[in-house]
Amino acid sequence: MAEQQQQQFAVQRLYVKDVSFEAPQGAAVFTKQWQPEVQVDLNTKNSKVADDQYEVVLTVTITAKLEGEVAFLIEAQQAGLFLVKGLDEEQLRRALGIMSPNLLFPYVREVIDSMAIKGGFPAIGLQPVNFEALFMQAQQQAQQQAEQAAPAEQH
Repeated sequence: MAEQQQQQFAVQRLYVKDVSFEAPQGAAVFTKQWQPEVQVDLNTKNSKVADDQYEVVLTVTITAKLEGEVAFLIEAQQAGLFLVKGLDEEQLRRALGIMSPNLLFPYVREVIDSMAIKGGFPAIGLQPVNFEALFMQAQQQAQQQAEQAAPAEQH
């Protein structure tokens, strides 16, 4: 009888992979009333690094505009190296697409706030993100695209 492999999910390392800050207006931005339009974009990606080791990168891009012009742009990539063993394919996708970004989010949030403050702006205070809902939405979109592509291939 084959022994069932024990399931493991562990953080091996957390690190900032990339960060950038731009304030294209320079000091002129501080002469304007601070009521920005703020856009937040999130993205996650993962890649297999070695047997049972995966890198997950959570990218957050913040664009703040005043009067239609960019006041500042912050992009931060928070990454983690995760040990993942004994999970089936669906469990692995969920671990990399939900659990990992949930663990990375507080760290990228701190990086974003720190960069804004160091740039002379107020902290952003990113609201919590429901990565499970985003994961499910992405799966539904992928399934719809596959269903739309399938009839086209049959003709």
